[in-house]
Amino acid sequence: MKTRNGQLIMTACRKPEGYRKPGMVLIAVVAMLTMTRFSLAQSCTTANDMDDATRSAITSAAKRYFDFVSRGDSAGLRQNAIPSLASDFSGIENAIKDSQPNLGGKQGSPRLPYLLKVEGTAPVERAEFLCGVFGSQGQTSNSAVFVIPNLPPGSYAIDTVDASTDKGPQTVSFVLQQAGNDWKLGGLYIKPAQVSGHDGNWFADQARAYKSKGQTHNAWFYFLQARELLVPVPFMSTKITDKLYDEAESVKPADLTFDLVAGTKTYKVTQIFPLVVGNDLDLVVKYQSADVSNTGQAFQDNMAVMKALVAKYPEFREAFAGVVARAVEPSGKDYGSLLPMKDIK
Repeated sequence: MKTRNGQLIMTACRKPEGYRKPGMVLIAVVAMLTMTRFSLAQSCTTANDMDDATRSAITSAAKRYFDFVSRGDSAGLRQNAIPSLASDFSGIENAIKDSQPNLGGKQGSPRLPYLLKVEGTAPVERAEFLCGVFGSQGQTSNSAVFVIPNLPPGSYAIDTVDASTDKGPQTVSFVLQQAGNDWKLGGLYIKPAQVSGHDGNWFADQARAYKSKGQTHNAWFYFLQARELLVPVPFMSTKITDKLYDEAESVKPADLTFDLVAGTKTYKVTQIFPLVVGNDLDLVVKYQSADVSNTGQAFQDNMAVMKALVAKYPEFREAFAGVVARAVEPSGKDYGSLLPMKDIK
């Protein structure tokens, strides 16, 4: 998510590599939301509180844009995007192309939308929208929080469309920006609602089981995956995902970055996170590399890193279908390799 020339740009997003709990100050502000400058500058209206015309316009736009996605019509969707997104549309085009095996020709069912408004004359560094009903302990079953950085003033809407596919349920979420009487596309998120037939609640239960066995790394990563599946966009939180955040923090490993010894070489691991690849949940490990232009050597390093990682944390064999190693040079260029877990000896 970024801004350009004062306009919001969002593209189809891969899974976040970690997360922080939005709305940490909710309890302190809930009782006086209607009196604060914060509530005046940033507001959220749920579907039940919208006027019929606004709710209908947002839902109609989401249905129409889903039809573009279902037909693989990137050009049509681009014509309905905000200018800053239309000028840099490759991420959306790739997401639509990749979605066709699952979403091609499918029908969608829109959820109830949210209307977000930002007042003022300058972008808000961290726009936080409190939607629905909150209690003395923060979020309730009827609430949601959206946290969006560097958001310019304007009216925005978020609407998610559910679709049934041969590979399980998927969500297609649209971030819309109001332009006159139209709702233009400002962002698109396409993601599975299940992995290998399992939803977010299943992953949360598995995380708790791993925690009970002392497998804190597996527990941490499964809590991350549970949260990813339980919200349609990565900048949204609910009562359930806030609880998952607290549970995840209780098992967060201290060694998510470390030096990994493999044979005679030592590799600096910079990131580890779960990632859905096809219909499997794999584990991605990124490490520093001086140069990846020699792909043969980079491949050998990737193999060594994967084998050393699983040897260091054998619990990963139980939780992940495979490992993806990515050698990353200082320029940001990387080289990746995937190895099924059963082939890591």
